Amino acid sequence: MTRETITHRDGHVYEFGPQMDPVYEAADGESLTVETVDSLNGEIQADDDLLDAIPEEVNAATGPIAVAGASPGDVLAVEIEDVRVAEDRGRVLTAPGFGLLQDDPEIDHPATRITEVESGGAAGGDAADSGAETIDFEGIDVPIEPVIGTIGVATGGETVSTLTPDDHGGNLDTTDVTDGTTVYFPVFQEGAMLALGDAKAAMADGEMCGTGAEIAVAVDATLSVIEDPAVSPDRPLLDTDDAVKTVASAETMEEAVELANGDMLDLLAHDHGFSRTDAYLFSSLVGGLEVSQVVDPQVTARNAVPSEYLSLPF
Repeated sequence: MTRETITHRDGHVYEFGPQMDPVYEAADGESLTVETVDSLNGEIQADDDLLDAIPEEVNAATGPIAVAGASPGDVLAVEIEDVRVAEDRGRVLTAPGFGLLQDDPEIDHPATRITEVESGGAAGGDAADSGAETIDFEGIDVPIEPVIGTIGVATGGETVSTLTPDDHGGNLDTTDVTDGTTVYFPVFQEGAMLALGDAKAAMADGEMCGTGAEIAVAVDATLSVIEDPAVSPDRPLLDTDDAVKTVASAETMEEAVELANGDMLDLLAHDHGFSRTDAYLFSSLVGGLEVSQVVDPQVTARNAVPSEYLSLPF
């Protein structure tokens, strides 16, 4: 069966809000290909192209895609089957007033390094020896492990820039949002209104300088509606097959990890019949807090529990 392809030329957004007009309506359970543009809309193509400030419109997210039957209180499951880079270069960069070390006088702001896409290479170690695709950073080969940086649904109230993560998802910049992962979103509006973009060919947890290797990608995904979930999530959840991860964004890392841990307690309590106290104690034995990103208007953290200890209630 041929997949429908939705591209950024069909439509894209720079905000997630409560009222979004879909560019396509998918059937429940439909498999699609979604094509994105890099987060800077192709403006950076060479090392001499510098970003003097973060643009007002950044992180174009292809969509929105309505999903038939999705209603508030439901959960939208986005099974990411494949993420493929779709251009011959990425770009990693700094901009004034942005990034973890934005005030370090020894770091140039702005600065750009183009990362050419290659198939293997002399300096890439195992990735190069295996013939795997890599990007070249100053003569060093880095394996391509694509990440979808911005992915989310219509919000429950306020309109939120695609630069900012929140309960609807958005700019989560989370390395687990890649092929093989199913992302679950709470549905706040009819149709859910999924949009995604801001992909990276490679990115480290934390995204310290403010970007990964920003690049266009094509994403194969299947969208499914879960009605009447046994546990209604307030924020995105990830199932990586190896682990279940709660994802939370807040103004401080302390607030984000508290939210992520609290969300995990709901899942553990339901799965094991624990009291909230026992769920809290158990989470301290098997869970693990992870940093997603520390550079956006809100920071993002996740709490991971191996799948052997937790099954999702969907």
